[in-house]
Amino acid sequence: MSKIKKSKNQYNPIPAFENAYGEIPYGMTNDYMFRAVLQSNNIVLRGLICALLHLEERDVQSVKVTNTEILGDALEDKEMRLDINVTLNDNTFINLEMQVSNELNWPNRSITYLCRSIDQLSHGQEYSELKPVIHIGFLDYTLFKEYPEFYAIYKLINVNNHHIYSDKMTLSVVDLTRIDLATEEDKAYHIDEWAALFKAKTWEELKAMAAKSNYFKEATETIYRMSADERIRKICRDREEHRQDIRNYQRSNAEKDRIIAEKEEVIAEKDLTIQQLTAELERLKNQ
Repeated sequence: MSKIKKSKNQYNPIPAFENAYGEIPYGMTNDYMFRAVLQSNNIVLRGLICALLHLEERDVQSVKVTNTEILGDALEDKEMRLDINVTLNDNTFINLEMQVSNELNWPNRSITYLCRSIDQLSHGQEYSELKPVIHIGFLDYTLFKEYPEFYAIYKLINVNNHHIYSDKMTLSVVDLTRIDLATEEDKAYHIDEWAALFKAKTWEELKAMAAKSNYFKEATETIYRMSADERIRKICRDREEHRQDIRNYQRSNAEKDRIIAEKEEVIAEKDLTIQQLTAELERLKNQ
């Protein structure tokens, strides 16, 4: 059980996160905590973007969240997407999203959001003014089980010679369940460590991560500060319950599909038996 001093206001002074121990109430696989941390701490957001895009700190002039929420305010719609829209150096649009439940629609969903973002030109603007768009999904499941990969990047390419058609659209997927498949390049940019930070379950794990870099220290302290806010904890809890409802619904549907498949198999076997008996009766009749 996590032990942490609670605060009704996230801006009230609270003890350092070194005083916390045990299980984390809600880590960054919770999509609301994911948003709260990255929206409220630009250092963490900047560090994550640099890692994912293989950038140096000096390459980043500005990172801005363009769809900010008032943290702690109740969410009216449980289906609300809590993705984060970011502009990098006022030149690149980035969409970040945490997805824990496999709702079997990620490829179509991510393409839809990517296309909405790329449709950015106003009337009269030149096509040359089109800015790059990157959609990055953090999934707590393997998207393509036959092609497992920790950090996958997809672009528009020629299927024959693999020449890139355009670098304006990029889809990336981080599989939080397959950190073991991180490449040397992934490790060089510490993307595997970011994934481990997101997956951490205890304050002890976070403290160990915090010792590795200032980015992780900032992230850990922010998680601690957000966890002390009862309003944010409640929304995180509501999101967890909503995700659990989705999982229960999926399991129920899967069980129904299994029962239907078994019944259809029995019916098919009976139909085959009837066909065989009918054929045998016809043969005997002809004799």
